[in-house]
Amino acid sequence: MLLDSIRTQLDSLSKSEKKVALAVLDQPSATVSQNITALAKSAQVSEPTVVRFCRTLGYDGWHEFKLKLAQGLALALPGANEQPTQDDLAADLVNKICSRSINTLLDLRNNLNPEAVQRALDILSRAKKIEFYGQGTSGIVATDAQHKFFRSGVPTVAYADPAIHSIAASLLHAGDAVVAISQRGNNSALVRSAKLARRGGADVIVLAPSGTPLADMATVLIPIDLVFNIDPYTPISARLAYLVVIDVLAVGLALQRGPEFRKKMQNAQKALQEFDMQFDSFIG
Repeated sequence: MLLDSIRTQLDSLSKSEKKVALAVLDQPSATVSQNITALAKSAQVSEPTVVRFCRTLGYDGWHEFKLKLAQGLALALPGANEQPTQDDLAADLVNKICSRSINTLLDLRNNLNPEAVQRALDILSRAKKIEFYGQGTSGIVATDAQHKFFRSGVPTVAYADPAIHSIAASLLHAGDAVVAISQRGNNSALVRSAKLARRGGADVIVLAPSGTPLADMATVLIPIDLVFNIDPYTPISARLAYLVVIDVLAVGLALQRGPEFRKKMQNAQKALQEFDMQFDSFIG
């Protein structure tokens, strides 16, 4: 995800920092094996510029950046960057799609900011109401989130219609929480709804790429920096990353609310199992 993060933030980098970014993207493996002097020379910039580039991406300096890059490259599975083709056999498709998805989740694990996750959990644990906003594919993720969170004992709802989540956002107050989900972070309707929610005093947790208009509206941003291109299969693995973050938040909320709450969840699960047994008996 580090390379994806660099690609995502290219347009927001300074001219000299962009030179460093392009040098890293052009030869990531060589970057890991060389020192800061070599990278600066390759990018035709000064060493302090390389350090500024690393800090712009959120790292303390060159050594931490290089370590994260090396970890990402070491964990990457072969075939993850290969696009499926019409001539692929089933075995090829299994390898390419699974490798891409696995790499996405490994990158997510290595780069997900635990401090941001904890701040989001703190907001969710004290929320009087939680609303999930998303559109298109992100609307599906929002619906999945509502399905997981409604057992929390906090009123939850998911909206994928821009007109509806705009109205809903305008009615929120302090103590309410919104989780706004976007794979691109530039949807104007979502940005507007997030702004309306903040105006009313609600907290807004954003799951979106960093440096985007929606990210700027966040009380807490959980950045998910993935690259989108013309490859139609990229959104498949991207959606997995968002669904996993939702799972992390849902499980974290359950744990944070204590054993009494978990007992209620177990009772709800037991009731569902009893219903399934009665239904199976009925149709049997």
